[in-house]
Amino acid sequence: MQIFFRTDASVQIGTGHVQRCLTLADALTRQGHECWFICREHPGHLGDLIVSKGHNLTLLPASSDTPPQQHRIASDDYARWLGVPWQVDANETLEAFSTLKPDWLVVDHYALDAQWERTLSSAVSKIMVIDDLANRPHECALLLDQNLGRVAEDYDGLLPLECLRLVGPRYALLRPEFAEFREQSLIRRKPPKLKRILISLGGVDCTNATGQVLTALAQSSLPVGTELDIIMGATAPYLKEVRRQAAQLQFTVRVSVDVQDMAKRMFLADLSIGAAGGTSWERSCLGLPAILVVLAENQVSGAEALETAGAARTICEPSLIGEMLPSIFTELSNSAYLMDMSNAAAFITDGNGVFKVVSIMSAIER
Repeated sequence: MQIFFRTDASVQIGTGHVQRCLTLADALTRQGHECWFICREHPGHLGDLIVSKGHNLTLLPASSDTPPQQHRIASDDYARWLGVPWQVDANETLEAFSTLKPDWLVVDHYALDAQWERTLSSAVSKIMVIDDLANRPHECALLLDQNLGRVAEDYDGLLPLECLRLVGPRYALLRPEFAEFREQSLIRRKPPKLKRILISLGGVDCTNATGQVLTALAQSSLPVGTELDIIMGATAPYLKEVRRQAAQLQFTVRVSVDVQDMAKRMFLADLSIGAAGGTSWERSCLGLPAILVVLAENQVSGAEALETAGAARTICEPSLIGEMLPSIFTELSNSAYLMDMSNAAAFITDGNGVFKVVSIMSAIER
């Protein structure tokens, strides 16, 4: 099969949409299929990463009114995330197909909906949509929403009747190494301890939530021997500031950029302080307890579901980090509480979602 992906990353959007599409594309490529990404050339577009993984890439021209990096688009202003009117984007995407007719077009973009998809429908065999919001209609044969708490009925009236809905974390798009580390990770957490903390607040973190976490940890009662493993993206605007701040902490601290061994780092961690986005399913697969910081409106329902399930504690906005972290750490000093969180997280997903999705796409194609 030939599969095209229409998705974007940027300083404003973040990296999560492209990252999960890459996970799916890598799995499809291992099955002998060809993948092609169509992305707009926003600042922080991740085109180099896509190409480095062996996938084809077409970059659409950036809009002249793209906001500068220091000006963040509102988290729910999804239409502006596209950078151009949807009709322009649809026509440019059609041009990127050239004379090809893809077997699948995978669309992962909050700014796109049924209008855009109908415009593309005659040029592709089938359309798959990856969504988290259930807030707009889609014209597609397959829809994936991997979020905890979501049910298929949330999309009633938004999809064609014949559309197949894959809903919930059992379909979460995780790289194979997470499932591979799962068993030994769950064993390692018995009995639980709190010595190594993984801090990963998104590939961009344009509000510098990482810096706020480090400020709170510096004022906490954590033992001096605590290890902090901080992960950031190369395009993160506050990377230099975080490195400077980390160097002044009393703990053992490492700041790493664009890591390729996240599964191993999560396996080694006893607790994660992270964004309430797609990495939640990676943490869950490995039974890693988490403190979630909600960085965008679209993360609220998922964070609440994870807290209700007992897998995480939630800080509902970055401004509350300094106030809430100390009391949460007091609770987590109870090893039984950590163990309960680990067990609850591990129950959410086994990490094999991408294999299920690839199998379903192949079966539909036949």
